[in-house]
Amino acid sequence: MDTKPSIVNTAAGTPLMQVKGLIKEFKAGEQTIRVLHDIDLTINQGEMVAIIGQSGSGKSTLMNILGCLDQASAGEYKIFGKSVSKLDADELAKLRREHFGFIFQRYHLLGDISAQDNVSVPAVYAGMDGQARNDRAEKLLSDLGLADKIRNRPNQLSGGQQQRVSIARALMNGGDIILADEPTGALDSKSGDDVMQILHDLKAQGHTIIMVTHDPNLAEQAERVIELKDGYKIADYKTEHYNPINAQPEPILDQHRKSAFGSFIDRLFEAFKMSLLAMRAHKMRTLLTMLGIIIGIASVVSVVGLGKGSQEQILSNISSLGTNTITVTDGYPFGDPRRNFGDDNLTPDDAQAVADQPYVISVSPQLDSNMNVRYRNVQEAASVSGVGKDYLNVSGESLAQGQGFDEQSILRRTQDVIIDSNALQTFFPDNPNPIGEVVLIGSVPGRIIGVLEENNSGFRNTDTPTFYMPYTTMLSRLIGGTYIENFVALIDNNISSAAAESAISTLMISRHGTDDFRIRNSDSIRETIESTTTALTLLISSIAIIALIVGGIGVMNIMLVSVTERTNEIGVRMAVGARQNDIMQQFLIEAVLVCILGGLLGIGLAFAIGELINRVGGDSFQVIYSTTSIVAAFVCSTLIGIIFGFLPARNAAKLDPVEALSRD
Repeated sequence: MDTKPSIVNTAAGTPLMQVKGLIKEFKAGEQTIRVLHDIDLTINQGEMVAIIGQSGSGKSTLMNILGCLDQASAGEYKIFGKSVSKLDADELAKLRREHFGFIFQRYHLLGDISAQDNVSVPAVYAGMDGQARNDRAEKLLSDLGLADKIRNRPNQLSGGQQQRVSIARALMNGGDIILADEPTGALDSKSGDDVMQILHDLKAQGHTIIMVTHDPNLAEQAERVIELKDGYKIADYKTEHYNPINAQPEPILDQHRKSAFGSFIDRLFEAFKMSLLAMRAHKMRTLLTMLGIIIGIASVVSVVGLGKGSQEQILSNISSLGTNTITVTDGYPFGDPRRNFGDDNLTPDDAQAVADQPYVISVSPQLDSNMNVRYRNVQEAASVSGVGKDYLNVSGESLAQGQGFDEQSILRRTQDVIIDSNALQTFFPDNPNPIGEVVLIGSVPGRIIGVLEENNSGFRNTDTPTFYMPYTTMLSRLIGGTYIENFVALIDNNISSAAAESAISTLMISRHGTDDFRIRNSDSIRETIESTTTALTLLISSIAIIALIVGGIGVMNIMLVSVTERTNEIGVRMAVGARQNDIMQQFLIEAVLVCILGGLLGIGLAFAIGELINRVGGDSFQVIYSTTSIVAAFVCSTLIGIIFGFLPARNAAKLDPVEALSRD
């Protein structure tokens, strides 16, 4: 409940509104333009008054002053016997929410919430009980013929229906005084007649109706007409419909007003709800705003955790840089019941189709088998792999001696062989240069043309002697088939491996008509970057601090943009009685929410990075999370929201209601 005393004075004989010598001027560059000249008028309780005049006559300006949305430059305006010039911003807001109801030509409904919620907004700021608020909003809409539209948003309503919602909102807190600015201006004839009938009914119930119009036909329906021209009052007369009513509007707020604390909680909840709606309406912008906070918080938490772990083997990780490859393997995924009968689906043509894609550098088909290999009197079990001409390129292996396969090796099914360092040690312990030697692989002779460099980590790590030959040779001479087991594709480093994996999967499904294959993504470059990052703890900590500052500036910038975009909404909220603190709270809460959510996502990202590093790093290093750093990161993100959100929130609270309402 408001602590300030009510300004309402209902003493007998006191006019409802009294204006004497009212002047309104605007600055236009170095000039001052006077739009209202020495206006005198008195309006009594229960009158239906039409203020008429052509565009530029000052009628809307006069209505804004009467409705406490604007203030006169000179003269005196009293309402309930009290001078408006002596009221501060919060007292004016109290007048608007407890006694005035505004009906605008352009409706000015809040687009992100339902009709019922639009109607309820004034009651939120007035402290009405939640259940009573919802019940009254529903009843008002039902009485106005919108019982089946209470959940609809404004863009789902016709112009006439939106104006009825605007009328219901004006009546939400009682609406002793209804101020209608061109209430039928944007409506068709039928809807306009319906709105005028509603206004007549409200007048009969004791409401004071002040209507601004340029239409003489509408003005004649009022009981009293005040005509303005060029800012002067040129006429003030009663029509044949003049019929003073002694009825008083039903008091609403006193019956359902909550405690001051309960009202404050309701306003906070309203601000919270509108903040979430604003964030949802601009998802991408909100995400981009959070990005600096996410990166900063994730960096702080991760760096502190990594600082407690090992930073060894970074140079060895860099030296054993892997390749950005995707392996496609024959057969349905593990756990799929079709796997029992889904082999022999992958062909060399599939590998070629992938190789033809622009993001693929090269592809090597592959099939593997274990066979006995003999050289002179040495016979051992060995691994035999059929590979393509680009095998060395996709695997990251390099030759110590000899040469690799070429296009002719594949096409002519040559019986050329490349051996690894294990095969060299097993079969040629006393011959450091076996190039040209012939070995017997199964029953097929093969001539050695190359020897691989020793490689104990990276693409392969095994003690088994391994022999490589063209996959076409292996298919035709050793296996006797036409299907390959897998193929490995080397992806362009400028292309996201995840995107490449998705594209390859889509291509394979389109070729096979089903997912009878498995894909494995070997993203060694990413792993190496993560490993290297762990060695730069101090640098990343500095970057994290900078990222948080930049993120905070980004929040402030976007919130300033948000205030500009939602200026009209701010004006509407002020018109229905929002205090400056209410507006400030709404935008401050939104800034804090963005930062808190960014902080939570940043902490989640830090955990994800840490888990990934733990899995990849094994015993070489571990991320050990610090509860203190997590709590500090969360508190930091909240403080950033408060600090960097204060300026935009204050700017929103200081907006002029009339100027705000004029913005689209």
